[in-house]
Amino acid sequence: QVQLVESGGGLVQPGGSLRLTCAASGSMVGIYDMGWYRQAPGSQRELVARISHGITNYAESVTGRFTISRDNAKNTVYLQMNSLKPEDTAVYYCNVLDYSGGDYWGQGTQVTVSS
Repeated sequence: QVQLVESGGGLVQPGGSLRLTCAASGSMVGIYDMGWYRQAPGSQRELVARISHGITNYAESVTGRFTISRDNAKNTVYLQMNSLKPEDTAVYYCNVLDYSGGDYWGQGTQVTVSS
């Protein structure tokens, strides 16, 4: 059993910041890729950012505003979100891939950007 526990979502005004955290635990054969996706109402789930062996990849819409980082010792991935916009409003999901082919998802955390 693998568990991903997300935290850090909430309501923030435009221009504000939030930091999402996702902690992975359980039986994994080493993590090689961690990332964040988001899904807004009526839209498909989309990639926000990924990190693998120190290499990061961002959606164009968040480049320069969001930063993904990872603590390997804690099996934890973070998403620092700055200069938030109303269009960033969505449920954010953590995703973890391990070396055995495991593909795990968190339960999602709501981020709402509104004045």
